[in-house]
Amino acid sequence: MADSPEEIKSHFKQYGIVGGILFLGTVLTVAVATVPALDIGGHGFDKSDAILGMFIATVKASLVAIIFMHLNHEKKAVYWIFLGSLVFGAILIALFALAMYDPITFDGLLPTMPGQ
Repeated sequence: MADSPEEIKSHFKQYGIVGGILFLGTVLTVAVATVPALDIGGHGFDKSDAILGMFIATVKASLVAIIFMHLNHEKKAVYWIFLGSLVFGAILIALFALAMYDPITFDGLLPTMPGQ
């Protein structure tokens, strides 16, 4: 922790810089979704724009966790837990993506009522 006024001032400067980066990230996310010149996929908001927006959001969430939640001062176990949650989140996203290509259907699985 900061013990002297100089250390506290350096933390305020760091928080200001990170806050500015977060603000610019928000502006960039909105610009990617709305400005046609920054449209990287097809016309309008599509999958590639969503992927870029999620990447920007991931960077912003990591900055918040590392700087504002003070994970940069934690033990290695906290880093493994944080990394594990990111890995499990990526696995869940991959499972949802795979479900789009192999949907569950109930054709022939449900019993039919007599007379139908």
